[in-house]
Amino acid sequence: MNIVILGAGAIGSLFGGLLCKKNNVTLVGRKLHIQAIKKNGLKITGKTHLNVDMSAVDSISKIDSSPDLLILTVKSYDTETAIKEAKNIIGNNTIVLSLQNGLDNVEKICKTIDIKNVVACVTTHGVFFSKPGVVKHTGMGETVLGELNGKQTERIKQISKLFGNSDIETKISNNIFREIWIKAIVNSSINPLTTFFQCKNGYLLENPILEKIVEKICEESTIIANSEGIELSNTDMVEKTEEVIKNTSENYSSMFQSIKKDDETEIDSINGKIVEIGKKNNVETLLNEILVYFIKSF
Repeated sequence: MNIVILGAGAIGSLFGGLLCKKNNVTLVGRKLHIQAIKKNGLKITGKTHLNVDMSAVDSISKIDSSPDLLILTVKSYDTETAIKEAKNIIGNNTIVLSLQNGLDNVEKICKTIDIKNVVACVTTHGVFFSKPGVVKHTGMGETVLGELNGKQTERIKQISKLFGNSDIETKISNNIFREIWIKAIVNSSINPLTTFFQCKNGYLLENPILEKIVEKICEESTIIANSEGIELSNTDMVEKTEEVIKNTSENYSSMFQSIKKDDETEIDSINGKIVEIGKKNNVETLLNEILVYFIKSF
């Protein structure tokens, strides 16, 4: 399959490196990262050991044909710009897969392209951008994908098989929006705290005060999800969040990585969106509001 990965940072590079073993994959990323890949190949360390020579460009404009699969791994604040830039290479049969953090990416994508081309995916793999050309796979995670309408289509089965054949264990969901909410709740509880306290994910469970705060944030975010018609239990979500923290204990969250590079964060699409929805539904949002304030104060 011909695959383009747009926004090849940490997670995009991991998936691209694994997928390129059996597919034609092109990474689209930042110039320094792409230059390093062209010179020395893409190197993945940690849980996955891989060094592969692969196609890589620093602009979507340098791709002149329509891929079978376009995987979006750009930050949520770049989604609208990225999909507009990619529109020219999206053919009638191109599948656009959102593999991103945040609650509003599908909505942004569907402003530009037909909803029938779009599917969504979430993953809890922990990946750290070490340096240009090198990413570290710090924690094994779960990958879930699905059609927006919940149907078990042939194309979603094909993508699941494609991922599985590339050592990306994948499940198909008949409610991918529920999975997106689960990922957002986990991120809302981990990312801002690790950023504010400048720590690895694992420290959140090593410090008893932070562990309790994680639980409280998780519970607030879950109640807000429930108010939006997403049926999740507080107990299950706290357990899920703690499981992700344990599995990615050596990882620095994507939000912390962004702050360290003086980049914009995805706080608006995670905690900010949770606050927006909570206020709309007259649900308490205090903890998420505090986290948004903290991150925006950096």
